[in-house]
Amino acid sequence: MKLIGSLASPYVRKVRIVLAEKKLDYAFELENVWVPETRIAEANPLGKVPCLVMEDGSTLVDSRVIVEYLDTLTPVCKLLPAGGNGRERADIKNWEALADGILDAGVLMRLERTQRPPEQQSEAWIARQHDKVTRGLAALDARLGESVYCAGKSYTLADVAVGCALGWLSFRFPEIDWRGAHPALARLFDKLSERPSFKDTVPQ
Repeated sequence: MKLIGSLASPYVRKVRIVLAEKKLDYAFELENVWVPETRIAEANPLGKVPCLVMEDGSTLVDSRVIVEYLDTLTPVCKLLPAGGNGRERADIKNWEALADGILDAGVLMRLERTQRPPEQQSEAWIARQHDKVTRGLAALDARLGESVYCAGKSYTLADVAVGCALGWLSFRFPEIDWRGAHPALARLFDKLSERPSFKDTVPQ
């Protein structure tokens, strides 16, 4: 398998962490989708990363699709429940959706600041996205509470997704003091940051 992505993308990091946790072999091809010479559209018509190219040449796009597929390849470090436990599975995927939603809003904030001329930037738009980040973090912190992991006592895809969101916020928006405002998330992030899969994929 080949993963196309960047070292800064939190969505790519999520896939890289799952690949590491599942002990799956793959090649990593760096791609900057923001430069004119990018060729990402040859693999993903949406022009986005991550993109997973499988052995037969077919591709999977979107981090949520990719990680769900990867979890089926080996029983090592099962990140989603097997069998018919739909409620438990939906809960984990809901954690992931909330974490990715925070990232989506954060990315839109960053793009507004970095990809548009200052005179065209909308402070109202940035504030709207910032509110989504703030509300999302508060919801995650409240849901986590005193639990060891997001979805109970076991490490799951929920923790991977939340950890990637928090790591990216620290990387791109150090002025957002999510640690001070959300001690439960800070405790979880510190715990996750000790895992080799997180240590080896710190955004840069």
